[in-house]
Amino acid sequence: MPAPLLFEARDLRKRYGATTVVDGLSFAIAAGECLGVIGPNGAGKTTTVRMCLGQTAPDAGQVRYHPPQGGAPLEMPRDALAIKARLGVVSQFDTLDPDFTCAENLEVFGRYFGLQPAAMRARIPRLLEFAALARKAQARPGELSGGMRRRLSLARALVNEPHLLLLDEPTTGLDPQARHLMWERLQQLLQQGCAILLTTHFMDEAERLCGRLLVLDHGRKIAEGRPRELIAEHLEPEVVEAYGNGALALAQDATLRALAQRVEVSGETVFFYTQDARPLLQALAAHGHLRTLHRPANLEDLFLKLTGRQIREDG
Repeated sequence: MPAPLLFEARDLRKRYGATTVVDGLSFAIAAGECLGVIGPNGAGKTTTVRMCLGQTAPDAGQVRYHPPQGGAPLEMPRDALAIKARLGVVSQFDTLDPDFTCAENLEVFGRYFGLQPAAMRARIPRLLEFAALARKAQARPGELSGGMRRRLSLARALVNEPHLLLLDEPTTGLDPQARHLMWERLQQLLQQGCAILLTTHFMDEAERLCGRLLVLDHGRKIAEGRPRELIAEHLEPEVVEAYGNGALALAQDATLRALAQRVEVSGETVFFYTQDARPLLQALAAHGHLRTLHRPANLEDLFLKLTGRQIREDG
């Protein structure tokens, strides 16, 4: 039996002057699901999150929240306060109060949701334990590492026991250990039935956490589906990378090109996309001075194929 619908956006549109930032975007999130949104800078990810939160008014379209206990759906902006009471948010940048301790940051935030002081004090130890910050209750944010601050932001987003978390690039700037701990905590939340809307630039993060992905470019949805299914739909299954002095000349080698379905160049690396890498690897053995990497196609390959390899300077 499929999980019930929790949150949906229908035909969202947003323009700033002559620029269309979000163009007819629709998606839905079920209870206990992690929906990932990926795309290059300027694709419309953050604007979409802001419209879902009621922080930015769409020029057209609807945002609806469906209460798990039943009843009529709530709609932005008409029911903004009622919807926000059921959401948790972790933005790109920390908004922790530097003058309060970890415990005080949680306690003060709980007041915004009308939580009684006794109930909030009882909840704080559980939230700090969940965030692996039990020993940092009296520390201030400035005394914490970047990973600790992000986990405190996550704990703060959970003070109202939300049904849906909106996470806008939650692990940007974290080292690998901190990212893995954050992923483990998010997996726990999913197992407990919390839904997550996640924007990220990390393809390994998207593949690890997300049951479904939206790929955005120029404000439009250009692909949607399960990560492995999208990879199978859009890409050859095997990739051979060749790099080193003289590697770029391989991209023009007729023999090598004939052994691959697609050849791309990025920086000093040549990417050969193929159904069967064995003949290609045998041919590349004649270029022993070069380094090669044989691997399965992944989400980064998908991202680059659908949105291009050029650098985007716009935010």
